[in-house]
Amino acid sequence: MVKELRLALRPYDNSPRKHHRSTQARAPTMTILILLVALLLAGCQHVVPLQQQAASPSQENVAEELVDPEHRGRQLRGEYGRYRANNDLLYYHLDIRVTPETKSIRGKNTIRFRMLRDDNRIQLDLNRDLAIDKILLGLKPLQYTRELNAVFIDFPTELESGLEYSIDFYYSGTPKSVGRFGGISFDTDPFGRPWIYTACEGPGSSYWWPGKDQWRDEVETMDISIAVPNQLTNVSNGRFVGKKNLGDGYTRWDWRVHYPINSYNVSINIAAYKHFSDRLGKLSLDFYSLPEDFERAKKQFAQAKPMLKAFKHYFGDYPFINDGYKLIQVPYSGMEHQTAVTYGNGFTNGYLNRDWTGVGVSMKFDFIIIHESGHEWFGNAVTASDICDMWIHEGWTTYMECMYVERMFGYADALKYVNGYKRKVRNKRPIIAERGIHQSPPGDQYFKGALFLNTLRNVLNDDKKWWALVREVYQNFKYQSIMTEDLVQLFNKRFETDLTPIFDQYLRHADLPTLELIFDEAADSVAYRWKTDEADFAMPIRVGKPKAWQTITPTVQWQTLPTKLGKEGFKVATDLYFVELTKSLRTDD
Repeated sequence: MVKELRLALRPYDNSPRKHHRSTQARAPTMTILILLVALLLAGCQHVVPLQQQAASPSQENVAEELVDPEHRGRQLRGEYGRYRANNDLLYYHLDIRVTPETKSIRGKNTIRFRMLRDDNRIQLDLNRDLAIDKILLGLKPLQYTRELNAVFIDFPTELESGLEYSIDFYYSGTPKSVGRFGGISFDTDPFGRPWIYTACEGPGSSYWWPGKDQWRDEVETMDISIAVPNQLTNVSNGRFVGKKNLGDGYTRWDWRVHYPINSYNVSINIAAYKHFSDRLGKLSLDFYSLPEDFERAKKQFAQAKPMLKAFKHYFGDYPFINDGYKLIQVPYSGMEHQTAVTYGNGFTNGYLNRDWTGVGVSMKFDFIIIHESGHEWFGNAVTASDICDMWIHEGWTTYMECMYVERMFGYADALKYVNGYKRKVRNKRPIIAERGIHQSPPGDQYFKGALFLNTLRNVLNDDKKWWALVREVYQNFKYQSIMTEDLVQLFNKRFETDLTPIFDQYLRHADLPTLELIFDEAADSVAYRWKTDEADFAMPIRVGKPKAWQTITPTVQWQTLPTKLGKEGFKVATDLYFVELTKSLRTDD
């Protein structure tokens, strides 16, 4: 399903980047350029014969010699071009067999979609290292073209706008392990048993299964059927439907997802799991660990229930109550797979047994349980439509850690906790990058994002209104894909002022706003202004005495405030606002 995509205030161009050269340099080489373009088109647009599993390497390499494959791959994955935008996903049924001995997968994905305009081609994605066995519309084989990881599927007649169609995409192969967590990994547990798992937010879902590998369009529902050796269990997203012994040493595990789900959240977790369960009212809670870690898991996973209660206090009911909540042991740190949160924090508090923010608060709770589960609200229910807006996932969920701390341990600990993140901020690149090119934003999206939200809380300076707004953000945008502009629009409405320059300074520029203070001790005054990239930046901030703050609203123009506090006595509430600060004395140069 195309999550309702709110109107973006900043249109962007999805066309390939243009390289500008002088007309003098261009003219003598026009004939060569025309020939190169012809070769490029020949390499990119050849039709793959139905019996052929992959494009001819000699043909594929023509395009790659002329175009940077890494950039082109990011473009193909990141842009929402014609052959993605012409259809709306409705349903997937991923039905595959996973073979540990050969580290291979084989099966199909049934893809149902509705056409949004008349056309005869759509774009899906599958890693180029995996073979396409066939693609069927009913019983009719379809032709397709492969370019890197993109698959362009051609239909013999035009598909009509408003009508629904279903295709079966058969594939097989041995996927490579890539990225931070592998994409898909064929490992063994400490006792030599197979342990197979996916974590593909970075490399993409197309590294192990075919579909629409982007963030804007999500299916409305999904079925997941995974056949594994009889002695193993597969845990995937959604509600467990049942299992079936296939009579050949394999058992198929069936799961049904009742809500929109983005492709990188779809997961398989295959191991010799032992299961236990609990409930929180109507919400089912299911936990999976290796048998040898069962008692440790029962003790550590008990933190899930109070965490869910804390977030219910802020947001309302858990987003996916019909599918339940699951926490699953894996050998990497963890991931926010929708309703199938994975956990590898060693059954210890903090992050990998470290005081994550360095202020003595992190060791009071299990970071992975809180952070990765927090993504159920921001990342899974509320989703960014483009990776450039990924701070909506990570900044908000990092701020949710602070919310959890405040609910469980009090405001003082929460303030210490969020300020502990300052040492992790680098301010080297803007948080929001170019749209339409798949590239991960900097780590500042986590820490600076959370500190920015804490800043906005104090700009509003009304906690009753703040927590109502936080709840409204979730309730207003759940099950939708949004952009930063949608948040800005809502915040402007609730703050009753234009916060666009503030959002832009924190998210679209690398530097923090700097409050410049120049003290005139002879006149008992201080001159102040913001130094920013945004010309219209005007953000209130508390200054003066900590127990008797006064609020000023600096702009980029100098203003003057009477004060007898002097340079050393005049304080700024830098624990409430994430800003830089400079102080100096006036000189009579």
